[in-house]
Amino acid sequence: MGEFDLIARYFKRPARRAALGVGDDCALLQPSPGTQLAISSDMLVAGRHFFAAVNPRTLGHKALAVNLSDLAACGAQPLAFTLALSLPGVDEAWLAAFSAGLFALADAHDCELIGGDTTAGPLNICITVFGEVPVVNRQSQALLRSGAQPGDDLYVSGTLGDARLALDALLGKISVSADVLAQARVRLECPTPRVALGLALRGIANAAIDVSDGLIGDLGHILECSAVGAELNADCAASLIATSACLERAGAKFGNELTQDQRRTLTLCGGDDYELLFTAPPSQRSAVDAAAQTSQTPVTRIGRIEAETGLRLVDGQGARLPPAYASFDHFA
Repeated sequence: MGEFDLIARYFKRPARRAALGVGDDCALLQPSPGTQLAISSDMLVAGRHFFAAVNPRTLGHKALAVNLSDLAACGAQPLAFTLALSLPGVDEAWLAAFSAGLFALADAHDCELIGGDTTAGPLNICITVFGEVPVVNRQSQALLRSGAQPGDDLYVSGTLGDARLALDALLGKISVSADVLAQARVRLECPTPRVALGLALRGIANAAIDVSDGLIGDLGHILECSAVGAELNADCAASLIATSACLERAGAKFGNELTQDQRRTLTLCGGDDYELLFTAPPSQRSAVDAAAQTSQTPVTRIGRIEAETGLRLVDGQGARLPPAYASFDHFA
């Protein structure tokens, strides 16, 4: 099977929202009047971002999910995406499963594939996603990392730590039962992009980011871009691990093996959660609750933004904790 036959069989679909989709030198994308385009790219590399033996259907899901998560953090409505795919060979069963997982999530968010590239080489997936955000009175409604204000509440959606638990278990760093690993692995390999919450937070949140490399590290991006600091309740964040069914079962089964420090590490440093971390003024607490209900996404207040720069970790009693936690960095 040649390159163009591969594209036609597994990735070419009739254009819907795009003016011109797959099959020409360029795609043509027409954003709605009164909107801006939001654009983001993410690359997934075998052995770095996923295990080579991962289910190709879940890999197709995750490849797009991590990009949709970026749109969610910007408060952008998904529109379209491109796919650049490097393959070690043509495996039709793998391609069928991968494209099925990819398009299932794409269809759920009305986000169409409009172009890309394929080549022979080590397995590598790069997606560029396009979304749109409204412009009102010449002001973009996009959520940015740079908008956090002193006094803002600090929130995170969903639960944290599941994906890190699965990764540590797969790497042999922690021992959990097969059923607990299976549940945690879903969060690692099939994350849920919080698009509905991101859209609901427009006009409410001051700043937002998705948690991809770990809560500590991603919060640091907001603090740097906004030139502010924060107090983060580490134990409030760590309690989110207990709200996850698989981790609650892990704690019950293995008792003290999940120590307080392990829970803090999983929730503060673990990556691949793809939850939304955002700030909003206390006057918007009711609006935040309403956005959570509308989007059917739980949110938890875990700290506050302060004028003094830097991050200060405290425990459940408000006592200062040492800065002993760090998030993932590809080049550290």
